[in-house]
Amino acid sequence: MPKSTAFARIRAEVIRLVARIPVGRFTTYGSIAVHMNCNPRHVAQTLSRLTEEEARDLPWHRVVAADARISQSMDSELAAKQKRLLEAEGMKVNEKGYIADSDDHFHVVGIRRDIRWKDAH
Repeated sequence: MPKSTAFARIRAEVIRLVARIPVGRFTTYGSIAVHMNCNPRHVAQTLSRLTEEEARDLPWHRVVAADARISQSMDSELAAKQKRLLEAEGMKVNEKGYIADSDDHFHVVGIRRDIRWKDAH
């Protein structure tokens, strides 16, 4: 459960943005965070705490680390699932978890938004 109104709003916005990433594209925790004016760890934390239903319905697998790589801190079974899902959408992922031709698949979330989450109501 979110700790505050601000965390609840951050969580809702992360989910909204991830849902909009097109098939065959990916973005990064940092790209979402810059757009939202928050820390990339908030994005990663939100995605790591999805409910089963949210994880089934949301394309969480389209969010990777800044270097177009599957997060190295992710559980190996989950990382293998993410690799399979990305490859099923036409992306090539090497044995170290890097997405090949990443510029061709990168999804730009948008420009930085001027949000002050602590003041959010």
